[in-house]
Amino acid sequence: MSTQSHRTDDRLAQADNNRGKPLSQLMIDDGRVAPRTMVGALAEAKRTGQTVAHVLEAEALASREDILSAQAQTYAAMIVRRETTPPDPALSTLLPPEFCLAHGVLPWMRVGETLLLATARPDAFEALMDKLPGDIGPVMMGLTLEADIHDEIAETYGAALAEQAESWRAPEDSCRDMNSADRRGIVIAALATTLCLVGLAFAPALFFGTALLLALGSLIVTQGMKLLALLALPRSKTAPKPPKLPSNPPSISILVPLFKEEEIARSLIARLTRLTYPKALLDIVLVLEAEDKQTHEALARTTLPPWCRVIEVPPGTVTTKPRAMNYALKYTRGDIIGVYDAEDAPAPDQLTRVASHFSRAPPNVACLQGILDFYNPRANWLSRCFAVEYASWFRILLPGLARMGLAVPLGGTTIFFRREALEAVQGWDAHNVTEDADLGFRLARMGFVTELIPTATREEANNRFWPWIKQRSRWLKGYGITWWVHTRRPRKLWQELGAKRFAGMQILLLGTLIQFALAPVLWSFWLVMFGLPHPLDGYLTRGTIVALTVIFLTAEAISIVIGLAAVARSPHRGLTLWVPTLFAYFPLGTIALYKALYETLFRPFYWDKTQHGHSAPDTPGSDVPTDH
Repeated sequence: MSTQSHRTDDRLAQADNNRGKPLSQLMIDDGRVAPRTMVGALAEAKRTGQTVAHVLEAEALASREDILSAQAQTYAAMIVRRETTPPDPALSTLLPPEFCLAHGVLPWMRVGETLLLATARPDAFEALMDKLPGDIGPVMMGLTLEADIHDEIAETYGAALAEQAESWRAPEDSCRDMNSADRRGIVIAALATTLCLVGLAFAPALFFGTALLLALGSLIVTQGMKLLALLALPRSKTAPKPPKLPSNPPSISILVPLFKEEEIARSLIARLTRLTYPKALLDIVLVLEAEDKQTHEALARTTLPPWCRVIEVPPGTVTTKPRAMNYALKYTRGDIIGVYDAEDAPAPDQLTRVASHFSRAPPNVACLQGILDFYNPRANWLSRCFAVEYASWFRILLPGLARMGLAVPLGGTTIFFRREALEAVQGWDAHNVTEDADLGFRLARMGFVTELIPTATREEANNRFWPWIKQRSRWLKGYGITWWVHTRRPRKLWQELGAKRFAGMQILLLGTLIQFALAPVLWSFWLVMFGLPHPLDGYLTRGTIVALTVIFLTAEAISIVIGLAAVARSPHRGLTLWVPTLFAYFPLGTIALYKALYETLFRPFYWDKTQHGHSAPDTPGSDVPTDH
């Protein structure tokens, strides 16, 4: 017998001996993992409910290739890799791509009459058998990496999945038909503009009187809602207890959409590495557009940890954050789906707090919204005002609205969903430029609840004038589109939200838009203060002027009180002196509103990109949130 035959026999004998042997023992015997390291991995696997193979990979205790080799011995299964043994294209229609992504499998090849079904999760293969179609025939297990499965599905079905991502939301719940109404919208806008100009020229008193009533009405109801939100909060703020990992902790997938983020991408991974959630339960997905070469190049220079990967979104008719997230969602398997922005610096214990809160919450709590804050609030006056505004929104208004039982418009980041709820509402509207606010109301309409959690994420305040205007105009355009989408069937909206939440939504969205649109009407009364003529001079009695003055001062006082209360609840107490200067900050929103109105008519789906990476944290380490 030849030496080669002896070696083959030895390998076969060794394979028989290793069949069924625990992967942990195999990797120790082969010297791939030290016994002491393996003991820790086994303990972590028990704590997280994950396989020891997944723990070894996530914690970078062994390479993917070494783990795959050991799994092949344990399960006596063939290893197939895309670069050496590509899948048979004729088998691509045996199972839907969504099924393959959800279960980590792919029909790979035929071995005689038997289908070799490659899997990246061999421990779940036996349970999968009952879910396969009855006519698929005999099946045997093969082993591959999940990245190979994802790459093959992206190449074969990427265009179709991207198209689905654009149209996942039902037409009646999406704004994607706005382009078809362009001519009608332009005609209506032209008529409205003409009517306003005619009224201003030939009946200025009627024009200003009508506009004044609308402006005052929106001012009173919006400021009243803000005051009620403040009063709804508990008087004393208690520091939250350190979170504890639930006994059955969920896996969490975090979507991080990136687009032309060459500068910010350099520090992104370092910030995400600070998260203390078990790495075996963490799945960070960097979502890139296929044509975004500069971000690809920036990430190519960065070593990604095992719990972080890149999903590339094929081109489509629109290039938006919600479309990218809809596409990437199918490539995730987390029980909880979260969203971060490229510049975010979340609190290290944030995901533990999220998992703990969800474990205690009833099933109808579908979404948790964290606090957004800034790491550069002292960059200039604009960033100071922005920080006060964010503190008011996330520390006063949103928590107050939630406690009042009203629908909560979500922020675009530091939001976390139960996966089944996110899929039930058909994800994000791929065409809405404020997909976050839209999704908040969509969840409420379907009976789900959003709660606020006391955990902060720092991001970069937009502190340059024109970029601020561009960002705010996108938000206001999205508010207008969101209002239109949900209110175009008012009776159905009333039935689904109820009277209180219906009114709250109208005040929050429509009231905000009217406030910014008609602010110049209120400013015109400065003419009276300086003794200059005003179109309403004939109607401005002393009593009227006194009443208007009281309303204006009361509204301003409410804004100052809310700003002071918000700053007191934030780590930026040094901004207290800047709160009164907001009277000069909010008028910038009127400029943004008119830009938004123009874009709503001519470019409703245009995503005016906010470029980040221009400001460093105020002090070393201040990008790490320490408050809750």
